[in-house]
Amino acid sequence: MANVGGGARARTKVRMAILGLVTALSAGGAIAAEPTAAVQVVETMHAGMVDVMRTSATTPFDERAAKLEPVIGTAYDLDFMGRKSLGKSFDGLSPEDQKRWLEAFHRFMVANYAGRFTSFSGQSFETLGEDPAAQDTVLVRTRLVDPGKETVDLAYRLRKQGSAWKIIDVYLKGTVSELALRRSDFTAILDREGFAALMANLNGKIADLQAGKAK
Repeated sequence: MANVGGGARARTKVRMAILGLVTALSAGGAIAAEPTAAVQVVETMHAGMVDVMRTSATTPFDERAAKLEPVIGTAYDLDFMGRKSLGKSFDGLSPEDQKRWLEAFHRFMVANYAGRFTSFSGQSFETLGEDPAAQDTVLVRTRLVDPGKETVDLAYRLRKQGSAWKIIDVYLKGTVSELALRRSDFTAILDREGFAALMANLNGKIADLQAGKAK
């Protein structure tokens, strides 16, 4: 009798689970899956950005940059991107100049967001999906929804660094590599005018962002 009772209880649990599934599907479609680790990195970064944007109109650049620094530093592999932004030319720099460049590149990446987040009008980010990419990387597809303006597609390329996923490139409008654009700009100055001119150029970009003269 005990076995019969246990079987009945098991069948009841199965029926309840099926009923719950049917109810969920009829109420809201498919049950959402848990986001992957790579998607979580992007969504956590986006949440931090929106948090800064909400108060950006009343907070100075330095305060926005201070809030964004850990957000950007956690999500991005900034050292990797800094090296790749100069391509093979990075290896030709002295160790001291390599360090100076990476430090300036870190500041520039934070300033690039802090200098552009100056108001909030209901902007939000949406995650569209994740796709496998070359060399054991993944692409997390998202979009920036800006009420009254054009929605912008953004795809983040991530690779695993140890146990953590890190962003190594951003594709504007889903296809244009931001890292490739920066490498083209930076290496042209380095090849034409030298490292001192390149540093002056990057520090000038940071100063413009700080002064609200972002282009």
